[in-house]
Amino acid sequence: MTQRGFDPGDDEDDVPEWVDRVMATVAAEVRRRRKELRMSAQDLADRCAEIGHPIPRNVIANMESGRRANLPLVDVLVLAEALRTYPICLLYPVGYVDRVQRLPLQHSDPTWDAMRWFTGDSEDFGMEDDMLRSFRAHVRHQRAALAALKGEKHKRWKAETAPNQAEREEAVLAQADYAERALEAKYRLRSARAFIREDGGTPPHLPPELADVDPPVGNTDEENDL
Repeated sequence: MTQRGFDPGDDEDDVPEWVDRVMATVAAEVRRRRKELRMSAQDLADRCAEIGHPIPRNVIANMESGRRANLPLVDVLVLAEALRTYPICLLYPVGYVDRVQRLPLQHSDPTWDAMRWFTGDSEDFGMEDDMLRSFRAHVRHQRAALAALKGEKHKRWKAETAPNQAEREEAVLAQADYAERALEAKYRLRSARAFIREDGGTPPHLPPELADVDPPVGNTDEENDL
């Protein structure tokens, strides 16, 4: 567990125990985070029980000391919630651990790179999931549409309350610009939702402000005007 890298020329018996490394990383971050929150092991156990998945104090203590033989994923999820952090931050403690070993028989990677691999946020490995890409585009276009709608609403208010003609005209022009941005973002959002459906997926629910993005039921023409 103390060896930092893997040399393909090493004997198999000298290969670091990857499973132990992963568990040690999680355990160390659980301990660090618990102490940061000034929680005792019993406090953490109590919080896990409140969440609905009890993890006894002695199990937590054994995990932190390296005496626990396994670490179920469900425990990682509940421990993260109890420690007010994300599960990914227990697996890949960015800023607290410089390098981690993503998979067995591999050299260690910078923790940030490993986290991006785990979350699918990196294309460095030559892999990209189409559905994941479509959902990312969906999030991006939805944010752009909501921001444009908010800007349009504000400029409409500015036009209605402008103290003079010049400021009113300026606000009207800005309002029109935001309206155009909103229309474009909605069109892109509709396209992203169409790609998700074509791949057999279900798009996320839309906020009320964007209810006009989806075509009416029974209308399959994705090129309709919004």
